[in-house]
Amino acid sequence: MKKYKFIEDLTSDVMFEAYGKDLKEVFENAAEALFTVICQTKKVKHNITKDIVIEAEDVRELMINWLQELIARVDIEHLFFSKTEIQEISETKLNAKVYGDKAKPELGETVVKAVTYYEFKFEKTDKGYVARVSLDI
Repeated sequence: MKKYKFIEDLTSDVMFEAYGKDLKEVFENAAEALFTVICQTKKVKHNITKDIVIEAEDVRELMINWLQELIARVDIEHLFFSKTEIQEISETKLNAKVYGDKAKPELGETVVKAVTYYEFKFEKTDKGYVARVSLDI
């Protein structure tokens, strides 16, 4: 099963679909897709670890809040991330560890401003979960 794919029909945004057999996997794969837009993940070392706790009203909001928090960490703490591990997850809360290093211009790709609700979807299928996310760049 593929982790994610980028959808090429937008001009000012980046849209991707992330997949997972369970909530843990779809949230990790969505973060990985986000990171590949922001930075060159293969070159980002795991020198810094951050613990993240996110809560929401439902699983759709949890996905938006998760990705927004990751974008905020990049902006506020000037870090690039290249790996996530969801420690615990339910439909309204997640605990995760993210791994990365100080943001360096030579490792940067695209500045992501926010997650948008444009064509956002989060659904359970017979194969697991699919999240479609649009990023404002």
